[in-house]
Amino acid sequence: MSQHHATVQWQHDGSPFTQRRYSRRHLWQFDGGLSVPASSSPSVVPLPLSDPSAVDPEEAFVAALASCHMLWFLDLASRAGWSVAHYEDQASGTMGPDEQGRTVVREVLLRPVLRLSPPPSAATTPAQRPSQAELEALHHQAHEACFLAHSVRCTIRCEPRWAD
Repeated sequence: MSQHHATVQWQHDGSPFTQRRYSRRHLWQFDGGLSVPASSSPSVVPLPLSDPSAVDPEEAFVAALASCHMLWFLDLASRAGWSVAHYEDQASGTMGPDEQGRTVVREVLLRPVLRLSPPPSAATTPAQRPSQAELEALHHQAHEACFLAHSVRCTIRCEPRWAD
């Protein structure tokens, strides 16, 4: 088993804490030395008590799932002999109530778009790259391998496509 660590730091800024008028801005620090400004989402805590320029936990959750999926996909694509030149996923998470009425991330939608190398030339036909079915099958395998996907309760959908 491996362990993974993050330090979360928040400092009171002198604002009226007991009136819930305090800043939600804080800092995430990771073992590799990276520090990331974080905050509650402005959709949860209104401005100016949240910081829209910082990463909020919901965004981080979506990014972590998309990143885990991508890393597994790249590994599987490499093993399958695919030469991936570019991968981009504009993932999103949808919040809503669960069965008990609690607000949760109900679904994460992954929308990976990838391009193989070498870049297709004018003479390249779509038949020269794996089919859409093969693309979807490899993404399904990545989902099945992703540690984080097995650690959450929400639905995770994947709609992969080839870059034009």
